[in-house]
Amino acid sequence: MKIVILGCGRMGSTMATRLSREGQDVTVIDQEPDAFRRLKDYGGRTVLGNGLDPDVLRRAGIEQADAFVAVTNGDNRNITSVQIAKEIFRVPKVLARIYDPMRAAAYDQLGIPTLCTTMIGAGLMVDFLLGRQWGDVSQYCEIPAD
Repeated sequence: MKIVILGCGRMGSTMATRLSREGQDVTVIDQEPDAFRRLKDYGGRTVLGNGLDPDVLRRAGIEQADAFVAVTNGDNRNITSVQIAKEIFRVPKVLARIYDPMRAAAYDQLGIPTLCTTMIGAGLMVDFLLGRQWGDVSQYCEIPAD
């Protein structure tokens, strides 16, 4: 599988390393050259540049990608890049990490796959504190009703 990851922070570098070790064809994009130092035992490619720039995405191989994941620190950047990958480059599988639960729900309703790490982390911690068994990830992604 050819996977392009935008963002080489803790999440992006961990995903890239794991996927690379599993034999996937991985390319990581980041604007900061120092970010790539996080990649240990990584056999994939790196591309320096802005992941919202179509030329940078092309250099990363977006036109042949099976999947695109955006895990930068910015919700707007993640959503925008995923929309570009999905709508312009027709990448079959896209996912944006989102911190803001309300935004995650809104984008999900628009058909943009998101994963809200804030809600997942909070749900796991609450279950731990209350002595409950951890649930399925999808349980933690639901916005509680008011």
